[in-house]
Amino acid sequence: MVDTSDLSLRQLKERIFAHLADSASDAGIVFQLISFGFKYGVPLEADLVFDVRFMENPYYVDELRHLSGLTPAVRDYVMGQPIAQQFFDFLARFLDLTVPGFKSEGKTRLTVAIGCTGGYHRSIVIAEQLRGWLERRGYGTVAVFHRELERE
Repeated sequence: MVDTSDLSLRQLKERIFAHLADSASDAGIVFQLISFGFKYGVPLEADLVFDVRFMENPYYVDELRHLSGLTPAVRDYVMGQPIAQQFFDFLARFLDLTVPGFKSEGKTRLTVAIGCTGGYHRSIVIAEQLRGWLERRGYGTVAVFHRELERE
């Protein structure tokens, strides 16, 4: 057990990902998925950044505005859009193409940032969908950090 009460959010995140890297198998990559809001800035640690602001925003639906992308209602709203599924299919194909290359180049950690306007709806949904996909593909250890979740 580790006392984390004196750690900043960044220090805690670094400690968690360092532990994940230690526990990852030699054959896998440690994936750090970060959902974020562009209005708060792009995560500097990102290796890949994807912008999902082209999807319809649940913020403009009164009953969804205060719900996060972790809720089934917001997930269904976002993933119910044909463009969201097309984007996710593209993202999966892109990673199927690039992850083996990253691995062969010796990369052991890949930070993928997914952003929308506020980082509370669309980016969270896509990051969670990506987590599930990566886990099913067996590419490596996956951790998700929803940077703006506590802002709302």
